[in-house]
Amino acid sequence: DTKMLGQPAVSATQIAFVYANDLWTAGLDGRNVRRLTPDIGIEFSPRFSPGGKLIAFSGQYDGNIDVYVVSAEGGVPKRLTWHPGADVVQDFTPDGQAFLFTSARESAVRSYLNLFIVPVGGGVPAKHPIPYAFQAVFSPDGKKVAYNPFAEAFNQWKHYRGGRNSRIWIFDNADHSVLAV
Repeated sequence: DTKMLGQPAVSATQIAFVYANDLWTAGLDGRNVRRLTPDIGIEFSPRFSPGGKLIAFSGQYDGNIDVYVVSAEGGVPKRLTWHPGADVVQDFTPDGQAFLFTSARESAVRSYLNLFIVPVGGGVPAKHPIPYAFQAVFSPDGKKVAYNPFAEAFNQWKHYRGGRNSRIWIFDNADHSVLAV
């Protein structure tokens, strides 16, 4: 009877979601519900790897938001970012070897987030060439990235058409061209 489930992510066999600031998984039929992260802290923004074996998420432990990865079957999350700013998971690369996240770590203006890619095994994040992005996702072949450059200022206002109305932009990784949709 729980009604407050949020931020769903779907794989071929499972759904991951946030409830009570923890990550949970369930079968596609809603059965076999399991809590993945019972630790003290807040977890959000789950994303399945392309094969569905891993879940990347952002977690706030010890007062900081960083990126973690955990097996879809459960286990101890592995921390992958260590910057004092907020790092928020966006998407896995199509090959599942790395993932994309947003951070203001190299931005002169904290509200302008940059995209970074870090390997699932850990390592130094590499900055993606998109100048700034609030949300982003790879195309299935990895050749393009669909993204929103800014956060929506008025997400709850229906029919808002002002300057902060979010548009989807398509970035071509090969030639760095951008198409605003």
